Amino acid sequence: MNLWRLEWLRLVRTKRIIALLGIYVFFGFVGPLSARYMEQILENFGGGVQIIVPEPIAADGISAYVGNAAQIGLLVSVGIAASALAFDAKPQMGVFLRTRVGHVREILTPRFAVMTAAVVGAFLLGSVVALYESVVLMGSLSYGGWLVGSLLGSLYLVFVVALVAAVAARLSSVLVTVMVTVGVLLALPILGIAPAIGEWLPSHLVGAIDGLVREAALGDYVRSVIVTAALTGVLLWVAVRWAGQREL
Repeated sequence: MNLWRLEWLRLVRTKRIIALLGIYVFFGFVGPLSARYMEQILENFGGGVQIIVPEPIAADGISAYVGNAAQIGLLVSVGIAASALAFDAKPQMGVFLRTRVGHVREILTPRFAVMTAAVVGAFLLGSVVALYESVVLMGSLSYGGWLVGSLLGSLYLVFVVALVAAVAARLSSVLVTVMVTVGVLLALPILGIAPAIGEWLPSHLVGAIDGLVREAALGDYVRSVIVTAALTGVLLWVAVRWAGQREL
């Protein structure tokens, strides 16, 4: 059995793929529903006090999905990716895998590729569900903007998995890998408070769907796309280098 098939079976048999699909699809359903009925929800929790909110539009449903996916969905994705990419967390497993390949790249490549495909696939499926719900409940929106925004959001997730791979190659704990990765991801939006800096950061792509289904132009995200793609390549190179230098 080759490592590609082994990694896929590990993802499926441990039910991690179900967790990924479940969290994104769930928010794909719930996000537009909460946007559509926000006024009624607030009134129920407000003890009968009448609350007036703006008439919801389809873009609000996409925004609600992205908000949840960028928080809980991303945290779940990082945790599952760390469990796959921090293969040295269990020394016995690390030794077993390393002694059966010519280079550590042969271990990292299938794990990174399969995990990236799973995370991006789950995100896109949730985005499709959110689109359908939003259109049915609140009317049409820019389908082209939604499609491009979804692809840009996917690029950000590829960057996230590459970041996990680099951190996991340096550290030896799944939990610490998750904590450090989440810390870096939280720091990026803080750096991006300054507009001149934020437009260049990978975190700028998180809101691409929301922006593109409203008034934003694709050009607003070009800088971030370039930086994100470059950083992803650097992180993968670093992951291979650090993993190859690790002494068990």
